[in-house]
Amino acid sequence: MASDERRTVPNLKSWHNWGTVFVSGLAAAKQTGPIIQASLLMPRSWTTWKLMPKHFDVLRCVRSNSKVVEIRFIGDRKITDNGGRIWEFVARSIGLGGCCANRFRHIQWHAFEFLVMCIGKYGDIPKMPVFPKGKGPDVFQGKVMHSMDYSKLDQEAATQLLRGKKVVVVGYKKSAIDLAMECAEANQGNSRKDVSGSDRSYLEAFYYLHIFDTRTGRTTVHDDREDTALDSAALLVWGLPFFLFYSTRFAQFLHERPNQSLLKTLLCLLFTPLRRGVSKFIESYLLWKMPLEKHGLKPEHPFEEDYASCQMAIVPENFFGEAEKGKIVFKRPSKWWFWEGGIEFDDKTRVEADAVALATGFESKQKIKSILPEPFRSVVEFPSGIMPLYRGIIHPLIPNMAFVGYLESVSNLHSAELGCKWLSRLAEGEFKLPTMEGMLEKTGRELEVSKRTTRFYRRHCISTYSINHDDEICEEMRWTAWRKKNWFFEAFSPYTSQDYEKEK
Repeated sequence: MASDERRTVPNLKSWHNWGTVFVSGLAAAKQTGPIIQASLLMPRSWTTWKLMPKHFDVLRCVRSNSKVVEIRFIGDRKITDNGGRIWEFVARSIGLGGCCANRFRHIQWHAFEFLVMCIGKYGDIPKMPVFPKGKGPDVFQGKVMHSMDYSKLDQEAATQLLRGKKVVVVGYKKSAIDLAMECAEANQGNSRKDVSGSDRSYLEAFYYLHIFDTRTGRTTVHDDREDTALDSAALLVWGLPFFLFYSTRFAQFLHERPNQSLLKTLLCLLFTPLRRGVSKFIESYLLWKMPLEKHGLKPEHPFEEDYASCQMAIVPENFFGEAEKGKIVFKRPSKWWFWEGGIEFDDKTRVEADAVALATGFESKQKIKSILPEPFRSVVEFPSGIMPLYRGIIHPLIPNMAFVGYLESVSNLHSAELGCKWLSRLAEGEFKLPTMEGMLEKTGRELEVSKRTTRFYRRHCISTYSINHDDEICEEMRWTAWRKKNWFFEAFSPYTSQDYEKEK
């Protein structure tokens, strides 16, 4: 018989006393450089990583080998002041086999005053293309795999899957770029006859957006999340640091932002030619630096629209070198489907393939909806069809719940870290949220700015006004918004996580 246990946690007094956190697993991602946070330099060594939870005393708040299987709302619909436990969830212990197998049936109920969703935007529910009847993966005689499944393979299994194979990678973001490169590396020294009879092993990759090549040629590698990590200090554009164009207070003054005055709105209109000139300046460098036009990869939209929607990617070293060798071939079809031997395009051409890797992203909204109970599941994207998150964290229509990791910027880690500091002070009662109407109005203005800046506005990205966003968070926490030592650095140096290390 299942074992039920109802447990409550003490009243909310600090960020560290929110109660037990349930962790179902850990996926390690490859990393070629250190991750910078405001309070520490993250180590490369996995051995050192394991010591960090003990150093920060978080293990006492972690319940491993458990999985949250259901969330229930037990309060009322109005936003409370942490006065009672309004959320509860069911946690099921995950058995480890052998004598622990019966732990699959062990269930506990837990009640909380506040719930923080840190499940990520990407992963778990893959976004699958829709095909005409009789032209889906079932007719293909090779192997079809989503990038989510590929990321779960160990190094040996992944190499065996790709070696000596003609692989089609469908996608255009970081996962697709990394998959294409891994296919090329797995087939070094291998060759295969294609339909034209030339001796080469190649891969097809579809419809890319803007891609960056660093001056050092290093690779920024992620797990299966489709996000962007851009080290602006390591990038040069015609000899000038990239951060000068978008990451300083002066540069972002040229761009529209929410809550700006009428004078600022007029100035933004006057600065329109200058913003377009900056975008063209960067585009000219990218076209000179990388053979985008040669491979048919030149985007049809301005660079600024990619930056404003956080859709850039840093390419691996020798990526275009492998393309020059014929190891990677690019294709930009409008429609495609399967046939027995591979992929067919809308122009009636076909490509033979042994395997197809779908780097087509994830259903991030569906992932949240599958967890939330009604009626909150129905209002996740209300009223605009896009998830409205005040400060990128609080949904105005879902009481006492926060979403961490859903706001995108040029540095997602920094946005999440500063957001957590803001959230901890909110939980401790240092300030109060605006009214529901006020929060919806704020998120609505942010959406309107995004619509006027980029056609890819459905991504919650603040890269063109990230400093203003951080200023508002600091003001709510009663911190000083301007963090630099003097006015020159304030205007022309980039803002990083270290600027928010200590309260000022």
